[in-house]
Parts: sequence; C-alpha cells; structure tokens
Amino acid sequence: YVNDRPYVASSFLTTAIAKVFSSALNGNCRDRPALVTTKIPLIAEIAMVASRGGEALIRRFFEPLGYEISLENQLFDEQFLEWGASPYYKITLSQTITVQALLTHLFVLLPVLDDNKHYYVSKDEIEKLLEKGGDWLKDHPAQSIITRRYLKYQTSYAKEAMMRLLGEEAAEIAEPSIEIEKEIEAQLSVHEMRLQTVLQKLKESGAQSVVDLGCGSGKLLRLLLQEKQFTKIVGMDVSYRSLEVAHSRLHLDNLAPKKRETINLIHGSLMYKDDRIAHFDAAVLVEVIEHLEENRLLALEKTVFAFAQPKTVIVTTPNAEYNVLFDGLTPGHFRHSDHRFEWTRAQFEAWGNRVATAYDYEVVYFPIGDVHPEYGSISQMGIFSLKN
Repeated sequence: YVNDRPYVASSFLTTAIAKVFSSALNGNCRDRPALVTTKIPLIAEIAMVASRGGEALIRRFFEPLGYEISLENQLFDEQFLEWGASPYYKITLSQTITVQALLTHLFVLLPVLDDNKHYYVSKDEIEKLLEKGGDWLKDHPAQSIITRRYLKYQTSYAKEAMMRLLGEEAAEIAEPSIEIEKEIEAQLSVHEMRLQTVLQKLKESGAQSVVDLGCGSGKLLRLLLQEKQFTKIVGMDVSYRSLEVAHSRLHLDNLAPKKRETINLIHGSLMYKDDRIAHFDAAVLVEVIEHLEENRLLALEKTVFAFAQPKTVIVTTPNAEYNVLFDGLTPGHFRHSDHRFEWTRAQFEAWGNRVATAYDYEVVYFPIGDVHPEYGSISQMGIFSLKN
C-alpha cells in the first residue's frame, strides 16, 4: 500500500513542531520571557501541504488570521503534464505575529487541511485543540469545519469542543448535519431514493455479480444483500474506517454462512488497477466521482472502464444546476466541503459520452428525484453498457 505520508506536511509535522519547538509552542522563554508576547515580522514556508479542499480552503483558514498568503500548486509530475495539478501546495505565510501564535496556527491547521491524522483520535484531542486553538478558534469564521476535521468527524467530541469554546448555544454547530448536502438529503430523502433507483437499475440489467466502488458505510450493500439475484457482492473503499463501519452495520459476523459467502469488503483505490474488481457483471459509483480532482478522473476511467470492464457501470453525481434552489448555498459553493467539482447535466453528459466512446460502451442518462422544469433533478445518473 502506497501513500503520501512520508512526503507531505501532515500531522507528522505537527508532532515534530511539538517536540522541536516545545517551549515556543507553549509560550515559555526562561531567559527572555518578554519575547513570548512580542510580535515580530515572521515568514513561514511549508512545502507540500496536502489541502483536501484546494486553494480556497487554505485561504479560508489562514486569511481570517491576518496572514498574507503566497501559494504554489504542485504538479503531480512535470514529465506527465496530462496528470495535471495535485492537491499539494507550497505555502508562504507572512505576518507580524508572535512565534507562539504562528506555531499554534500551524499545529492545528496543517492536519485540518490534510483532513487526516497518523494516530488514533481520542477524547484527549479535545484538550489539545482547546489548548492550542482556544485563543483564536472561537472567533474564526471556519471554526465548525476546523473543529470537526481536527477531531476526525467524531460528533460527540466536536460538539463538546464547540460547547466549551462558545457555550451551550453553539452545540448544533458541531453537528455534521449542517453540511448542505446532508441537510438537503435528510429533508428530501434523496439518498434513499438514489440507492433504490440504483438497485432497480441493477436488477433490470440482469447482473448477478456487483462491485460497489466507494461503498462507504455499506448502505447500498445492505440492499443488495436482500436480493437473491445478486450472488457475488463486493464493496471497496479507500477509507479503512468506512469499511469497519460497513462490516459492523451489515452484521457480517452474524450472517448465515451461505449468505456470508456472497459478500466481501476490500480496501483499495480507484486510481490503480486491481484484479479484485475485474470481471463483474456490474459496477456502481454512487456519488463518488465528485470527490476526486477532475484531473484524476482519467485514472479512474482506465481502472474501471478499461481494466475492470464490467458489463454495466452505473454512475451518479449531483446536478449543479439544482443548487440554486437550496437556501443557504451561496453561488460558487458546493453541497459538501469534500466535493472537488459539481457538474451540470451538460457537463456530466459530455464526460459520459467521451468515456463511452473511448471504452466501447453505450450510455443513457436518467434524473434522480423530481425534475424541475428549468434546473432538472437534484442528482443525475449515467448507465454505461459494454457493447461487446
């Protein structure tokens, strides 16, 4: 398994900051204590910062803290320009500020930008966050997403941290449901509608073996398990934690032996060829592609359509045109903070038509949910059928 951890400014770097600059981070200077509160012109250059949210998120986090920011987006490989830009940035931060404040900002925000930590997050992380961020986080406009990411989306931890920062009235801020996508879909039951539509299309395709690519917590897998038609079911996800949740929610350890033989969960990435997902009757990608950088879709296309080559591929993704109907979603913003893009119907069909032509598939498109006369449906679906 290959990852980027040895090469990026991540939570490993914050551990190093805590050790190498321990006294400065904690506001201690035995010989010259007055320097602790003295603001001086400082420049911090950090190479290879992983920003799971791009340039916009970097600016959203650091600009309210008063920094002048210079960014340089890194290419994946200068010898393969078609791979495009990566999610990694060289960041230069400039401000007249105390050394302690600068270090606390980096300590909290680098793993938040990366949206990952290299260690298990326990309740002790609440104390760490409040100790290092309490002075400035309570006034930060992005306090909610910073708190949730720092505590790895553990709702009870985030809620407690926000209550301690802002008081009882802040309790709801920490709930992940405030994200537009989840709030909307809770109201309209779109997610359930989407899964039922995908299930129906899979049944109509005649597929018996199905691989759910990006299976998450296993909601579609549960529906597939209830249908006798599907005799081989595989769920794959890049998040090992999601697979653990799916294993628990599907009660796999308690399934009858014959039923247990029909399903398997595997850890993997859609960026690489994988023999385990080849030769299926059908593959589904339910609200997956929008979580990838657009320039990484080519790798996904090759993995799914060229290598795995299922007879049927079902892809769903949000319809960006519908976003104007959502209260609280400002123009230019996505439904979910982890979305890298959201396509209009025309953009989705242009992509789907290109993929179908390139890999010898036919494709048809369907709306998911009620159709607005001008803006279409809330979500959209493409069904690809192998010609041969």
